[in-house]
Amino acid sequence: MWCLLNRSGKLETRDVALSAVLAALYAGLVVALAPISFYVFQVRVADALLPLSAVLGWPAVVGFTVGCFLGNLAGVLAGMPSGTVLIDATGGSFANFLGCYLAYRLASGSEDKKRLLASTFAITAVITAIVGTYLPLLLGLPLWMGWLGIFLGSFVSINIMGYLVLLAFLRARLRSFRGTP
Repeated sequence: MWCLLNRSGKLETRDVALSAVLAALYAGLVVALAPISFYVFQVRVADALLPLSAVLGWPAVVGFTVGCFLGNLAGVLAGMPSGTVLIDATGGSFANFLGCYLAYRLASGSEDKKRLLASTFAITAVITAIVGTYLPLLLGLPLWMGWLGIFLGSFVSINIMGYLVLLAFLRARLRSFRGTP
């Protein structure tokens, strides 16, 4: 939780709450949509939330990391071999952490659409490289199949759906600050 400390070294309740809500939302979506959230060819709808880390910062990075770990533990429910679940939970969480942190650093809270779009590609690249490498090795599939499958699913969930979620979030946030409908 060190990353949720403010500049004066205090833990902000709001940031902890946001991390917890995002973790629960991510894990809940993974579990609810388990049939399409696991294996090499997947469209993990929960990943559409990951681009929010570009504007929400550390609370989102932490929340999506924890949410991925918890959601991936439920991989047994989707039929993942039980011996692979802990590796997937750890590897997927690391990929989410690295991808979300990179997106946060690239966009740095900016609302510039080019930077935000670039941040979605950074997340997709990291997840494709990490998950697309270990998952086919765990499942006994060719490496190219892992990279292709994870890239295609991530492109749909992060670059298309996630970018649209991010833009909608920014519009709603701007509207709420302006007090317009």
